[in-house]
Amino acid sequence: MFRDPHPHSPIPARREPPGPASAGMPPETPLLSVHASVVFLAAVIIGLVMGGLMFLHDKSVPAAVATGLVAAGGSVPVLHKLIG
Repeated sequence: MFRDPHPHSPIPARREPPGPASAGMPPETPLLSVHASVVFLAAVIIGLVMGGLMFLHDKSVPAAVATGLVAAGGSVPVLHKLIG
């Protein structure tokens, strides 16, 4: 009698047809890295807090906006070095 040398050979895997994303195009790179996103998010939060505190102190919207922008802009390089 003849015996099969591989009686339990696995079923060949089905190949998936290539989708539109894998049509020879390189994968997309993110717009911002995670590091840059965290730095900018923290800067926005700092700017909002400082602007809010300035508005509560002076009741002046232009002064609060200016304070928030300066605080956010000034915190970006510091956060970049701290979080880096």
